Amino acid sequence: MEHLSVAQSESEIKEDTSMKNHHPPDKDKDKDTNMEPPSSPRHRMVVARWLPAEAQRPNIDEAPVFSPSSEEFEDTLAYIEKIRPLAEPYGICRIIPPSTWKPPCRLKEKSIWEHTKFPTRIQNVDLLQNREPMKKKPKSKKRKRRRNSKMGSSRRRSGSSPPSAEPPAASSSSSPEAEEKFGFNSGSDFTLEEFGEYALHFKHSYFEKKDTKWNPSVEEIEGEYWRIVETPTDEVEVYYGADLENGVLGSGFYKRTETVTGVDQYVDSGWNLNNLPRLPGSVLSFEACDISGVLVPWLYVGMCFSSFCWHVEDHHLYSLNYHHFGEPKVWYGVPGNNATALEKVMRKHLPDLFDEQPDLLHGLVTQFSPSILKEEGVEVYRVVQNEGEYVLTFPRAYHAGFNCGFNCAEAVNVAPVGWLAHGQNAVELYSKETRKTSLSHDKLLLGAAYEAVKSLWELSSSSSSGKENATSLRWKSFCGKKGTLTNAIEARLRMEEERIGALGRDASSLAKMEKDFDSNCERECFSCFYDLHLSASGCKCSPGDYACLKHSEDLCSCEEEDRFVLLRYTMDELSSLVRALEGESDDLKIWASKVLGSREEDETKKTSSVISEEKKLKKGSSFDLNIDLELDCHEEDVKEEEEASTSGELTASESFGASIEPMSLGFLIFGKLWCSKHAIFPKGFKSRVKFYNVLDPTRMSNYISEVLDAGLMGPLFKVTLEESPDESFCNVSAQQCWEMVLQRVKDTCTSLGLPTSPRFEGINGLQMFGFLSPSIVEAIEALDPNHRLVEYWNHKNQTSSESKDHFISSNCSVSLTKGKLFGVDLM
Repeated sequence: MEHLSVAQSESEIKEDTSMKNHHPPDKDKDKDTNMEPPSSPRHRMVVARWLPAEAQRPNIDEAPVFSPSSEEFEDTLAYIEKIRPLAEPYGICRIIPPSTWKPPCRLKEKSIWEHTKFPTRIQNVDLLQNREPMKKKPKSKKRKRRRNSKMGSSRRRSGSSPPSAEPPAASSSSSPEAEEKFGFNSGSDFTLEEFGEYALHFKHSYFEKKDTKWNPSVEEIEGEYWRIVETPTDEVEVYYGADLENGVLGSGFYKRTETVTGVDQYVDSGWNLNNLPRLPGSVLSFEACDISGVLVPWLYVGMCFSSFCWHVEDHHLYSLNYHHFGEPKVWYGVPGNNATALEKVMRKHLPDLFDEQPDLLHGLVTQFSPSILKEEGVEVYRVVQNEGEYVLTFPRAYHAGFNCGFNCAEAVNVAPVGWLAHGQNAVELYSKETRKTSLSHDKLLLGAAYEAVKSLWELSSSSSSGKENATSLRWKSFCGKKGTLTNAIEARLRMEEERIGALGRDASSLAKMEKDFDSNCERECFSCFYDLHLSASGCKCSPGDYACLKHSEDLCSCEEEDRFVLLRYTMDELSSLVRALEGESDDLKIWASKVLGSREEDETKKTSSVISEEKKLKKGSSFDLNIDLELDCHEEDVKEEEEASTSGELTASESFGASIEPMSLGFLIFGKLWCSKHAIFPKGFKSRVKFYNVLDPTRMSNYISEVLDAGLMGPLFKVTLEESPDESFCNVSAQQCWEMVLQRVKDTCTSLGLPTSPRFEGINGLQMFGFLSPSIVEAIEALDPNHRLVEYWNHKNQTSSESKDHFISSNCSVSLTKGKLFGVDLM
């Protein structure tokens, strides 16, 4: 993707009301109210000329070209992955779509082409490589080369921040720093029609040969371009409409929101750059914000010699560029494994510029000869992109180039799962360079892992029915031992383990990170801007300020007991996630419950779940059980339900006796997650109860209910069919855990053709675990004589037994064989 630096804030550009000011300055000059000085390119005759005898065209190899079949072209990410092994060693490649791919360009609509204006920037092509540092005072104001005209402003231009930041205005600050960086000044506003006419006028004038207009070849333009860049003799200034956001001209592709006939195949295609970043399989789909230029395409309107200088994509992402119309673009690419070599060569040959501005390459204003790169041993390749073709760049592949004439292209980023390792390297490099990130890498990484867990879980559930979703199968392909996604999560785990270990903190300083820690604001290291989605270090002395684990000791000088480390997941949890992605069934069940459970919690806060479930009970959706509850819960005098009728139908009149048999009380963990207002959840608690068999709902079977430790997530509730241990259900909620069992019973009934009873409309999770059985409650309460589980005891003390009985009797009806009601509260 192309990016440019700008010397003046675009918000300060005044509207250009000129009409086709592509003529020499003697025509229509008085109609131009733009703020450009009279000496700007648009107001001057083109007097610089082509010197073919001095051409310096680079002699470098071509990058590969791919021509997918119509079938291959249907799946964008699959095709990119297919050609990656062949193309990535070059850093760049060209893709020629099938002949049937001819998307109409919406920019050619009259309302846009003739009436919608866009801003431009003025590029000094002769200064892209050969210029003096801004701070260095030249011996003479006159330079030792021909000058056909002088610009009305100083050659010193303010630089720019990275593309996502607002660039400083060239003349709005009196600070010396504002004049220290070279950049591109703002130019005229044009319509596409006006720009095309000016670009044609410029090119014909520049390549005029003895008063004869000459249509130069790409190779001739290329030789002249590098002559200007490497050994300039004249000022050559051009316009470029670069980094044009969606709100300026919009996309060149039609979108689903636009009612245009005959464009459906292009609107929905993955090759439509509006769709590409969020395709299934691109981890950018887990970025919540529409980051302009990353997830939302940018347009580039070029003319002859307008340039995009050497750079890599933000976060070392892939980029895909589509050439909508016009003359060719010439690209140069360096593979990612040669990125450091390119940087060293440029530092060697441009030492003064790098001494003055160490992050020179971040400014995107410096061009450099591919010929010199090749001479210095850097691998560099060439691409000529024509109208209707794509150019794909790979992670950390430096690329640069220029336009051969009036054209328009569009570009956006994409991140296949294979990018994750490159993205991790990028954020580590940014941290070393104290460079801000554009997105949270860990959010994308975990988002991909969650989606993979969901897909693996769905596939394991649907394997018996033979229904396999293509998207789920795609995610499965990234998992397994040594899978691409598995490796990325494991590498991140090892990194966290090493950094936590280096801190030397004991377990008491580790705390659970709140789920919404960075939901409403960016959390980044105060020192290096590292993203803090996965872990953060803080101190009581500075609430709101955090450090990454690498800079934890630099945050303050307080005593260790005042400092803490927040973890979204423990190392055990992340290890479990790795095993889940490898296919370990127990870990997959645990993480499936977390992923599916957390998505439900996003819609309804956990604190309101009790209220919502009580509302369900008011509507009569409780599970009407015939339960024989004895004070001695160890008794097993259970009256089992008779076998179903020969028809196998489960009717509302059927009932079953259930006795909750405690097998282990476990022990208490004193934390807010280990109890609710209605129950205490001891770690290691285990009980047995009979319920309809999930494999054969016509009979009753024993289920083991237990409470496990899910680390920072608190208790994990698990229910297992005793006769078939592989049939187990896990969730962070006892209620949801048993609802999963009930749903499985209903699904089996449906698959076997068994009508389901109205009683299958709901179930009581706490009741089924035994947390509402009086003797079990009494035994568990005895484990906390000092009432340290505050939430539970406060609620119990505030509610008298009489009012509680009244509340329960008015909200649910559970029929007991003893003939009395017992309250049912949901977690």
